[in-house]
Amino acid sequence: MTEAGANNTGNVHVPNRPGSIGKPMKGMEMKIFDDNDQEVPQGREGEIVIRGPMVMKGYWNLPEATAEVIRNGWLHTGDIGYTDQDGYFFITDRKKDLIIKAGENISPRAIEEVLYSHPGVAEAAVVGMNDPVYGEEIKAFVTLKPGNTATPDEIKEFSGGKLKRFFVPKEVVIIPAMPKTLVGKILKKELRKA
Repeated sequence: MTEAGANNTGNVHVPNRPGSIGKPMKGMEMKIFDDNDQEVPQGREGEIVIRGPMVMKGYWNLPEATAEVIRNGWLHTGDIGYTDQDGYFFITDRKKDLIIKAGENISPRAIEEVLYSHPGVAEAAVVGMNDPVYGEEIKAFVTLKPGNTATPDEIKEFSGGKLKRFFVPKEVVIIPAMPKTLVGKILKKELRKA
């Protein structure tokens, strides 16, 4: 991230952990915090925070924005993750992408992985949508592989066989293409408007 440069972690230790971002580099500190800026136990998800010489001093002429992301010397990355028993860090989602349904934090990534396992789905993105009962409800957008057909109900039924009922998308929308950044990242911000 630009707020901390590129040399924060490395997966260069033996043995390394596939899927992990590794361990903090020399001189960097990294922890997992809850919403009250308290460290969580190993294995539990929370926000990844870092501090060290690579972290910015603040945003130019934006003291309020700086105070939001740097608290007590820790840069709050906005990434959700956990550490394993050996101190390796894993990113599981982005904090701003979490869906809060009936007070429960739901990771869109976990639902997207199930959608990607559907034989006809090429791409999937899950976002929260306003809901009068639960606060937020789950909405999935998918694109289909060339030559494949599926209906929203078929995809919901497929998801229901692999997810708890509470995590099955309320709505599935099949679209021709995902909105993306220049580097190919899906723009969930645009999907939330749909």
